[in-house]
Amino acid sequence: MPGKHALLGASAAHRWMHCPPSARLTEDMEDSSSIFAQEGTLAHELGELELNYQLKNITKRKYNAELKKIQADELYSADMPDHVGVYTGYVMERLAEAKARSKDALAFLEQRLDFSSWVPEGFGTGDTVIISDGVIEIVDLKYGKGVEVSAIDNPQMMLYALGAYHEYDWLYAPERVKMTIVQPRIDNISSFEMTVEDLLKWAEEDCKPAAEKAWKGEGELQAGDHCRFCKVRATCKARADYNITFIESKRSEENKLKKLHLLQPEEISGVLAMAMEIKNWLKDVEESALNAALEGERYPGFKLVEGRSNRIISDIEEAVATLKMEEYTEEQIYNIKLKGITDLEKLLGKKMFEQLLGPYIMKPPGKPTLVSETDKRPELNSAADDFDLEV
Repeated sequence: MPGKHALLGASAAHRWMHCPPSARLTEDMEDSSSIFAQEGTLAHELGELELNYQLKNITKRKYNAELKKIQADELYSADMPDHVGVYTGYVMERLAEAKARSKDALAFLEQRLDFSSWVPEGFGTGDTVIISDGVIEIVDLKYGKGVEVSAIDNPQMMLYALGAYHEYDWLYAPERVKMTIVQPRIDNISSFEMTVEDLLKWAEEDCKPAAEKAWKGEGELQAGDHCRFCKVRATCKARADYNITFIESKRSEENKLKKLHLLQPEEISGVLAMAMEIKNWLKDVEESALNAALEGERYPGFKLVEGRSNRIISDIEEAVATLKMEEYTEEQIYNIKLKGITDLEKLLGKKMFEQLLGPYIMKPPGKPTLVSETDKRPELNSAADDFDLEV
């Protein structure tokens, strides 16, 4: 993977297209890594290795040597091969179909894709690019499980498709592009297909104008769900205004609701729609303020103090030896409890877990919750019917 990051990279396109000035506003800020990002990087390395071996790009000896390095990483888990296998299996299926369509179909792994014809100095890295007569396919592995990612109208995937089109148009004359996101840990495989004509129209009419503004640092700051990974999400005034003033009255003078003192369903819907964004914003502000305070920043009306903590045993082995000398038994001093399902699945791997413990696993009905109408889960007829609750 390239070490350099583009100012207007594909992975941040959702943000800089909606909020152009954010690109320049954050360009000098260091990227912060997390254990989740590192785990995702390791999963991508495993996926690339597995595909290179299946495509016969490397020898068995090379494969085994590289696999040992990956397995030695502390973030490697027993279930990672199963999850990554969903991605590699999908890629091989798509490649087989492409070769059935045209024998000279090719697959490129971790391919650098240049879309600078539309985005200044724009480039990104496509996990898998499959090229065949008339068709470009982009397959992207998302190892995270926190947020479901859709391929529909996804600007990151569309920029990858533009880069592939720019690179291979002269050779394969593609007429359509298919973009797929494989998110195996939450069983999400999302695909989106469009014609090259529509892709180029989007590039010229939507992407290019936004990219030009972002490159120049022009336009207005706009808050929204694209703020999630922005480096100034905690201190951005536009986001603060967005959250503080999110309830706007739309009631006319003639509207009877204006005379009521209680929030009506339509108004509560607005609150519910913003609740998660406000929670995330408050969390971001608190974390940013705490980190700044640790560096010496002072906030009027607040002070940095030591939080509450629980007592711990500093030397467990010595503590156990001392208790045994006093003739306390292991049954008296130890609590023995079966590990949780997630830990056991990591220990055994997904396939072995299903084989050994599948018959003993049950999933009770979840607690009723309000979600957006766009959520994929089926709507409940009533809480009483579905959950046998008293009414």
